[in-house]
Amino acid sequence: MRQTISGPPVSVLDVHAHHLGTDVVGGSQGDGPHIILDETGRGRLIDGQMAPREVPISMWSVPERLREMDAAGISHQVISPVPAAMEHAWRNVAYARSVNDSIASACREAGGRLIGLGCLPAAQTRDEAARCVGLGLKGVEMGTRMAAFELDAPDLAPVWETCEHLGLVVFVHPTMGGRGAVRRDEGWLAAGLGMVTDTALAAYALAFGGVLASHPQLRVLLAHGGGTFGWVYPRMRAIAAVGGVDVAGWETLIRRMYVDTLVFDAEQIRLLACRFGPDRLVLGSDCPYLPLETAMLLSRAEDASAAGGVLAGSTHDLLAGNGQRLFGLVPKDHDAIA
Repeated sequence: MRQTISGPPVSVLDVHAHHLGTDVVGGSQGDGPHIILDETGRGRLIDGQMAPREVPISMWSVPERLREMDAAGISHQVISPVPAAMEHAWRNVAYARSVNDSIASACREAGGRLIGLGCLPAAQTRDEAARCVGLGLKGVEMGTRMAAFELDAPDLAPVWETCEHLGLVVFVHPTMGGRGAVRRDEGWLAAGLGMVTDTALAAYALAFGGVLASHPQLRVLLAHGGGTFGWVYPRMRAIAAVGGVDVAGWETLIRRMYVDTLVFDAEQIRLLACRFGPDRLVLGSDCPYLPLETAMLLSRAEDASAAGGVLAGSTHDLLAGNGQRLFGLVPKDHDAIA
């Protein structure tokens, strides 16, 4: 379903950014991720899992976020819950509602420049998904696993059915900071290797676990370029074929998924265009966690275009068009996306 978007024209759309408002409460036990401001206006993230840590002002301040977007040349941004909030919301209905209300409020404050994704609880999933639609949110963020469930687990079938029926985009993001996908605990290793491994496992579950085949209208966006999936897919296909697995149709399923460009390298973006299709690439910065990537979002796109010319002639699609189609956005006073 296409929806008109208000505000200025969409020229650059960043689909991977996170938000946690100071209006989000910590849940019934107070252990849900939330931000506490000190007397100087600096914010600390309290999530019950790690020591309190300072986070950028743009995590909760819409004016500061818009200022950073302007400096980077980003006209619009899709904001989703910080991953820890999404994970906690799965266990707590009231907390999920608080997070979704906060994101919807930020979008209204931004005058159409922010597009919101919500989160879902395991209980009352259908009701909260419908409420997300009523709030004007365009999709939901899901983890690479939800609690103990892999994404192709039968227990999650109602979630996919609901998102498909309501036309909600599903943004798949790693959980536990990638720690669940690595066997060594060295801090940066989980974020550097665990997250992309976790996303590849999620892509496998979606494409080959029956989720996409069972839900032909479901729209899925994978964080971090789909992780390592784009690299390992040829090996997976070859080994599966040797083992007698019917791999016919695998390519079609893979090219239904969208991936962001948050891979830090132009050559990898070129591979993503080859593996998923240039019409499935959308910009991603991980704002506000990676300020340099936000600032370099446009130059990353230019570098990717220069790396073999795979995006030649489709610059607008990478910058905005693909993302607009993914989220069903139509410019104001226009019947079609430019």
